[in-house]
Amino acid sequence: MLSKEDEEAVGNDDLEVRREDQDKINKFSRLHQRETLLEEELKSRAKEKEDLEEVSNELELADEDEKIPYKVGDAFVVLPLPEVQELLAKGTSKIEASVSTTEEKLSSIREEMESLKVDLGATEYLAHYFDINSQAQLVLPISLFLVGYVFGPIVFAPLSETYGRRIVMVTTFVFFTIFTLACAVAPNWPFFLVFRLLSGITASSAIAVVGGLFADIYSDPIIRGRAMAFFMAATTCGPQLAPIISGFVSVVTWRWTFWIGLIVAGISLIFLFSMPETYGPTILTRRARKMRRDMGNPNIFAPIELEKKGARQMMTITLTRPVRMILFEAIVLFTCMYLSIAYAIFYLFFEAYPLIFEGIYGFSTGTAGLPFIAIGVGAFLSVGIFMYWDAALVRAKRTDARWAHVEEYRRLPLACLGGPLYVVSLFWLGWTADPDIHWIVPILSGIPFGIGFMLIFMALLNYVTDAYEIFAASAMAATSACRSIFGAVLPLAARPMYKNLGIAWASSLLGFLSLAMCIIPFAFIRYGDRIRSNSRFCQELQERKRECDEEHEREKGDVSSPEQESSPGKLPKLKSAEEV
Repeated sequence: MLSKEDEEAVGNDDLEVRREDQDKINKFSRLHQRETLLEEELKSRAKEKEDLEEVSNELELADEDEKIPYKVGDAFVVLPLPEVQELLAKGTSKIEASVSTTEEKLSSIREEMESLKVDLGATEYLAHYFDINSQAQLVLPISLFLVGYVFGPIVFAPLSETYGRRIVMVTTFVFFTIFTLACAVAPNWPFFLVFRLLSGITASSAIAVVGGLFADIYSDPIIRGRAMAFFMAATTCGPQLAPIISGFVSVVTWRWTFWIGLIVAGISLIFLFSMPETYGPTILTRRARKMRRDMGNPNIFAPIELEKKGARQMMTITLTRPVRMILFEAIVLFTCMYLSIAYAIFYLFFEAYPLIFEGIYGFSTGTAGLPFIAIGVGAFLSVGIFMYWDAALVRAKRTDARWAHVEEYRRLPLACLGGPLYVVSLFWLGWTADPDIHWIVPILSGIPFGIGFMLIFMALLNYVTDAYEIFAASAMAATSACRSIFGAVLPLAARPMYKNLGIAWASSLLGFLSLAMCIIPFAFIRYGDRIRSNSRFCQELQERKRECDEEHEREKGDVSSPEQESSPGKLPKLKSAEEV
């Protein structure tokens, strides 16, 4: 356990070691000490056996009637050769039996250590290699990586809306690959921690930009929604598979955890290099440059080229866009609130499940993780529900149903279903976690939990993407930063909350909190069109669409009448999106 000094240090740094992992690390350390003692004992027994065998070999040259001195206790006695040989044989057999018993104990200890190694991943190996004894230090590799997920999206998403998706995605992923390599070859602990933070920052780019990228590629909201659904389902695989892979490969060396990540990143980078630019304003900029070069007309500009540029504009307008969307866009603000609470509760369950299934039902450390499979089953079922709703929406549009053309009905009904399921699962878990109730009953609560969790995310993130389109990357960055903060902070209160309130009422408190959040998608359905009509970002989006259509028509005219391009005054002058 942590010393009082360590606990105070952790508190001062706003960190709290996960007690479950701490217990595992402490147990592993005790087993390792026991392993060392048994190994020393085996060496000692082997030396004793070797000495006895050496004496036996020497006695083979003696006469049978010869008297041999033999040590008994602290004194020597003289015994006939046959008696001494018999005593030596008994001593050898006794040592062999002791060695066999010690080897069995050692084997059992090593098996238990291996199970803890799989559970802990590379943590224990990192601690041993870098000689880290502070439990607060051991939590930093994960914590710093998550810190990157808070700050990275706020920077990369608005940059992608200024310079394009491809350059941001490729550049950040190249640096992520380099920083992963740096982690794999880290010579010391500070070096390792710095590059873990940098890895987290650059890795967050994909999460921040992908919403805008899908908005660029898929003009059909149905196809775009399906792409987002499969993307979100795929991203749930990483947190589940990575600890398992890390646990097994770290047995060889902790560096293999990062070598595996580097291999995957390298393969992914090959495909990423083939990705074309998808951001419309950037494509128009390249087209305008080509036309200026080919036609010799310096007065041809893309709309985005007429906007203000510069470091000041970048720092005060572009990079603050996600923050301004949280503060002034009701859709983004309330979406951030709901997703942050749902995300935090999901991570809080990593603390609550061991308390329930180890503490109440006596599961082992390994089997206590199996109830999470039910959540995975629920997440898988949610994709089927999403596809069924999409198919129903398509049929409604074909019959020209009025509701099918309302923006809010395209996504939000899924959240209206997922929210109550999420609430029910929390009460279900809390009030069925009892020694008198079979363990399968609380485990099954994970199915509606997984369905509700995924439906809430699929619905609200798709709704945000549909509402803001080319600004979707900044909106997604805002939601990503908020939920990363909540996901890192709220689980720290899990054990004190469950200890003070008990399993039932702690889960109920989360249920009531989720119940309050359930109002949000219903409110969006009722007032969403009014909110969007008053949104400065949505107004700018509509203006951009109109100007892009006019530019497209003008390009057709320019091809037939190049002389019409001689005056830049005829080019459309958008109100700068950076001023929004």
